[in-house]
Amino acid sequence: MYVLTIDQRGSSSDVDRVPDLITELAGLSGARFERSVGDELQGVVEDAADAVDIALHALRSGHWYVGIGIGPVRLAPNGSPREGSGSGFVAARKAVDRAKAAGGQVPLSVVGGIMAGTGKGSPSAREPSTQDRPPKEQSPQERSQEAWLQDAGAAAEAAEAAANAQAVLRLIGRLVQERTAAQWRVVDRLRHTGQAGKHGSQKQVARELGITEQSVSRAILRAGWQEELAARPAAAMLLALAHSRTEGDA
Repeated sequence: MYVLTIDQRGSSSDVDRVPDLITELAGLSGARFERSVGDELQGVVEDAADAVDIALHALRSGHWYVGIGIGPVRLAPNGSPREGSGSGFVAARKAVDRAKAAGGQVPLSVVGGIMAGTGKGSPSAREPSTQDRPPKEQSPQERSQEAWLQDAGAAAEAAEAAANAQAVLRLIGRLVQERTAAQWRVVDRLRHTGQAGKHGSQKQVARELGITEQSVSRAILRAGWQEELAARPAAAMLLALAHSRTEGDA
């Protein structure tokens, strides 16, 4: 699962923006987002593409820190995120704290929870099968060392996968945050047409906005919209890869 913890930036000197973002996210995804504490909201999604959409939408305004935690969760069907628990929530808390410490970088971070190799049914937790056993019986110390090496390798893979997903999301996030209001008007209309990557949709957007098709083309180019459109599936794929490397008990 993907747990998103989103905290308002500069909330002590700004209005409370949590209710508006909750309303926006309700229209963006079927996931349930709620205020968790203070000027922070939290929600859980199953699909990596939904996590990408939500994270980039929050980054758009520049008002939010975004943390994505990957890992098992305990949450009743349709239950409140505030009642959830598990390593995915712990990872999301760590992720949003890292986003706050990102300095001049895009304020988003991705962290995995329990790493593969530490849960039930994993090589380090189960008894070795006949095929697993080496010809010479290992001592308890040797078995412990081998299990530790397996867990360390799995943890390294999970951390690398999360870092790769974070890197791509920050690149897209930079495009999203640097768009002008005029560029967003074009991009939003393109997305509304449902044919964001097709030439015919640019003509339609030009008519709707009362501008030339050349102006639409320039806005798309300067906004990096085609690059974002191509990179979103890559970001989702990397999140899914990180998820596959992050397993275990909640």
